[in-house]
Parts: sequence; structure tokens; C-alpha cells
Amino acid sequence: METRPAPRRFYLLCALLLLAAMLFADCGGGGGGGGGNGGTSGAAGGTGSTGGTGGTSPGAGGMGTSPGGTAMLATHDVVTYHNDIARTGQNLNEAILTPANVNATTFGKIGFFAVDGKVDAQPLFVGSLTIAGGTHNVLYVVTEHDSVFALDADSGAQLWQARTLNTGETPSDDLGCAQITREIGITSTPVIDRARGAHGTIYVVAMSKDASGAYHQRVHALDLASGAELLNGPAEVAATYPGNGANSANGHVVFAPSSYAERAGLLLLGGVIYTTWTSHCDAGAYTGWVMGYSADTLQQTSVLNVTPNGSGGAIWMSGAGPASDGSSIYLLGGNGTFDTTLNSGGFPTQGNFGNAFLKLGTAGGLAVADYFTMSNTVQESNTDEDLGSGGAIVLPDLTDAGGVVQHLTLGTGKDDIIYVLNRDSMGKFNAAGDNIYQEIAGQLSGGEFGMAAYFNGRIYFGSVGDHLKAFTLTNAKLSATPSAQTAMTFAYPGTTPSISANGSANGIVWAAENGDMAALHAFDPASLAELYNSNQMGTRDQFGAGNKFITPMIVNGKVYVGTTNGVAVFGLLKG
Repeated sequence: METRPAPRRFYLLCALLLLAAMLFADCGGGGGGGGGNGGTSGAAGGTGSTGGTGGTSPGAGGMGTSPGGTAMLATHDVVTYHNDIARTGQNLNEAILTPANVNATTFGKIGFFAVDGKVDAQPLFVGSLTIAGGTHNVLYVVTEHDSVFALDADSGAQLWQARTLNTGETPSDDLGCAQITREIGITSTPVIDRARGAHGTIYVVAMSKDASGAYHQRVHALDLASGAELLNGPAEVAATYPGNGANSANGHVVFAPSSYAERAGLLLLGGVIYTTWTSHCDAGAYTGWVMGYSADTLQQTSVLNVTPNGSGGAIWMSGAGPASDGSSIYLLGGNGTFDTTLNSGGFPTQGNFGNAFLKLGTAGGLAVADYFTMSNTVQESNTDEDLGSGGAIVLPDLTDAGGVVQHLTLGTGKDDIIYVLNRDSMGKFNAAGDNIYQEIAGQLSGGEFGMAAYFNGRIYFGSVGDHLKAFTLTNAKLSATPSAQTAMTFAYPGTTPSISANGSANGIVWAAENGDMAALHAFDPASLAELYNSNQMGTRDQFGAGNKFITPMIVNGKVYVGTTNGVAVFGLLKG
């Protein structure tokens, strides 16, 4: 359940492989039916690799020319939430911004791209695209007013706008709650496959309400160059699943569009678009749904309900997208029914996985392959202290002190405990105590309403009311205490950091601050000393009120921050 916290709680070079650097990037962006799975390299102290689809990938075409005749340098795309399917938050292809030039003298707000509604989703970026009679770097922005914008990423000029509403429809209402305020249209971060379709495709999930009061959820596939609907879309979202849980009939739970919203970012994996569903204002009878749609046809390929004989267990993760190691999917579920009675394999007897850290298999359809939940999971669900406020991150392969390669994932939620899990053996449920790879308590406060980021052997967390903190990975173990923290703290909902770097060099940690006057911050990755913030020069760089769950996107020398009515753009100042 989404509530405020309880008082405690990513046709040129595909990747830069530099010593001690980790890169989760996709080199194909998908193609044909195979999804274009690419390889990702290991990190400092790490070995091995994991596959990836959709991330910070090389732009097509190298040099281009804009309509005005300006030569365009090769760029790297950002086509999915937090830069890659591991959700590390890294863009390791940023060669313009450095700690030396990100300061109030040489860096600041260089534009504001106004749109028609609230921007809750992370903007995406495609470089050197043939569009609107020229070649442009393109920023894709979606709004809660049910619009998709293609903007020139440098000037802000509108290249096209598409509405995702049928005749007579409006964006959905918010039922008077404060979760997604005012109107609900496109909340989740889309995903882009540059290799599918004539010009590439952006996949979007939109919510709407028709003149008769009926709610609709639809999956759209839009042409990157024109915004035109592709694949005979959109596809209306509908599903049933065997079970007798909330909103069930005749032995099946039924997906009711009015009871759900698509908040978590979309995942493109193996030619399938994966959607995950949270409740619409925590109203009505709801359960936890995951659905797959073919990126080639928009046909539904698989459906999973993780609380089919219970209730709750919805998936929202404060907008973070499900993570993947190239084959499995990792996500954190919200408070809901968990069966403490287990079968011989250690799985809940009734198939209810509320308030759990899930590993989903994708071969032959979606299924829970493994999981972890806390020994006090029922108590946490009953007090709305769920894991589901946080997002999962897949770490690079790491070698421990004994020379064993560890495959890890981690996440945290409202209880402020950092759960580090072995992806090969998650830990399941044990009433007597948590049997997991590593568990760190007492180092975060206020609850995690977002997700961590990774860079160069460090993990960064920004929980509610807490300092942004760095933890160090050594011998495949996370430090028990922070190695650095910011001087400032971040009010609700905390912050989800993003990273820019040129390989392992010139790293910067970026974080958005909520509030009546929002702020963009830049920090040194080792010390977390502040390099810049958008309020330190008076009104020069300010961009208005904050917007919760915002993740900065950094690419091609610019930082893009979603706001309540557009996107603020930061970069190097002229002259």
C-alpha cells in the first residue's frame, strides 16, 4: 500500500569496458523476436556477466546534421527506467559533465520544456533520430494528462504529440487520494526498442475513463518518429487467473481496470513488455498482477497473480521498474496476504506472496521461481510496513573472499532494512529468522520510497528524511555502515539517485529533492560532498515545486528532471 512512511523506516561501441567499472547496457535494444539481449560486464571486484535488454545504448548513425546544419556528435540512448534493466541508475557514457565543471559558476538550468500535465515518469532519450524532416536528439516525455511528447532534447521544440485517449475519454480520476494526484494518465516510465518497427517503438501504458464512467488500461506501441499507433494497438488490458481471492468469480480472480494503476516502470525482456500493477488509490478489492505483452504483436503472452487466493500484494515500488539479470525478473511486492504454511519446496501453499521480494521465471510463461520474505512479514503487512515502497537492483557478479562468484540483488522498503539476497537462493520464509545472504538494519531511517543506485563498487540509498548514503562493496559484502553521507537530508519521499560517469571516471551522483521549491543536487561519488544544487544561485536555476518519486535522467551533457508541468533541463552554461 502506498502511504507515507511510518516514523522509523541502464551502431557504435556498445559499452566502455574499463578496469574496475561495471556496465549494465544493452547493445541492440531488441530486434526480431529475440529481444536483442545484450551482455553486461562486471564491476570492481566482480567477474562474469549478465544479459540485458533495453538500457543506455549507443545511438544509431554516428554523426548527423540537424535542420539548421549543425553537426551532431554520436550520442547514447536512455531507453528504460534507471538506465538499464538491472536498474543500476548508471550512464557510463557521459563524457561532457564532470565534477570539475558541475558547479554553480559553469553549470545550471538551461531550459524548461513545458508539457500538458504532471510528469511522474522518467523521461527517455534517443540520439540522432531521423524525425520531423531532420535529425534530432529526442526526449520522450509522458504525462498524467495521457499525452506522449517527442521533443528536441536540445531546444525543447515539439516534434510530435500523441494522445492515448479514445473519443469521449478523459484521464482517470484520483478518487480523492494523494497517491497520484489530480488526474491519472501515464504514470509509469515507458520503454523504447529502437530496433523494432520502421523507426523504433516506444511502449506506453495509459489509464483513462470513458463517458459512461468505465475505466480503461491500455498498452500502446507508438512509432518513435511520428507517434503513430503500431501493431493494431492499443491493446486493452484484461486478465483472469485461477484463484478465489479478492474480486474473484467462478474460481478465477479478475483484473478490474478501475482497481489498478500502472506505476512501476515497464520492462522489456526477451521480446516481451512486462507490466506490473498497483492499486488505484488502495480502493476496492485488489491483488498483485504481472502481465507480459509481445513487443512484436501487443498480444498478451503471460499472466501471473502473486496473491490469487488472498488480497493486496500490489506492485508499485515508487515508480521503479522491475529489475532483471537478463533472464529472471526481480521485484518487491506490497503488503498483502502471505501464506506462512509452506509446501515441501518452501513455497506458500495457497500461492500468496504478499510483501515479498520475488524472483520470477519467464521461460514458458511467468511463474514465481524463488522468493524471500521476512520472518515478521505478516506483522509488517498488518501495519502497512511493506517492502513494496522500494525497488530492486541487480548487482554485477561479485567475487567473495573465498573466490566464489556471487549473484546478488538487493532492496529495502518501509522497514529500513537493507536485504541483500543471493539470486540463486533467495531465502524464502522462515518464522524463526531470516536466512539470507546479508541483512543490514539500523543504518537507514524513514523508509525507502524509491530505489538505490550502483557505481564503482558503491551502493547509494536515499530514504525518507535521511541523508543520501553510500555503502561500499568489498569481497561481495556490503559495508555494515555507510562509507559516506551527504550533509543534507531529503524529506518525503527521500530521493532515488542516478549516476553519470565516463566509464569509471568523472562520476557524479545526482539526486532530486522534493518540496515547495524542488532542487537538483550533484554529489561527489566517494565523499558525497555537494558539487552543486539548483537553489544556491537564487532564482536562476529554480524550477518550481517538487514532484515525488522523480528520478533524474542524465545524457549527452544534460540532466532532465520531471516536474508538475514539464521537464527542467540542466547543463553547462554558455559563455
